[in-house]
Amino acid sequence: MLRILYFGRLPDLLGRASEEFALPAGVGDVRGLLAHLRRRGGIWERALAEEAVKVTVNREFASPQTPVGDGDEVAFVSVSLR
Repeated sequence: MLRILYFGRLPDLLGRASEEFALPAGVGDVRGLLAHLRRRGGIWERALAEEAVKVTVNREFASPQTPVGDGDEVAFVSVSLR
């Protein structure tokens, strides 16, 4: 299971502060995870744009290419909303 935490304005915008789910097939890095979550549509597309969030994986700052795997904790912090 992948644990995702949302900080800043994200809990209010997305209606949740955290969630857990099985890592989807084909998602292996932060960029892929963001793309997967943005496919939910609506506010998810804007709130989780790469330029709108800072990301940590297992409490270390991450880049779009940082790998994610089963058991990881990923946190998204809003930095702006276009």
